[in-house]
Amino acid sequence: MSDYQNDVKELEATSATAARLFDVRRIIGGLFVVYGIIVTIAGISPSDADLKKAEGIHINLWTGLGMLVLGLFFLVWMKLSPTAPPTPADDGESPATAESAASSTSGAPGE
Repeated sequence: MSDYQNDVKELEATSATAARLFDVRRIIGGLFVVYGIIVTIAGISPSDADLKKAEGIHINLWTGLGMLVLGLFFLVWMKLSPTAPPTPADDGESPATAESAASSTSGAPGE
């Protein structure tokens, strides 16, 4: 293999790693977990004025716990179903283009 091919393979591996690193599920899940922790801590000991304003419901506590659950859901989803690295055959080719290329090369009569 030439140096050019080795460079291309290294860049493809780096690109796939960057795609997994910046997965939207990681960012959204991380933010929900961080904000959920903050809101849960704020809701653990609310003031009497806060409870009166929320009609006796610990709204910050419940909202924080909900945010934690949602954030953990996104992180678990990302862990169980990671993004697949792009395949070299898919670069710049839409599914419609691939189908039309396959049908034009099939050689079936009457098409």
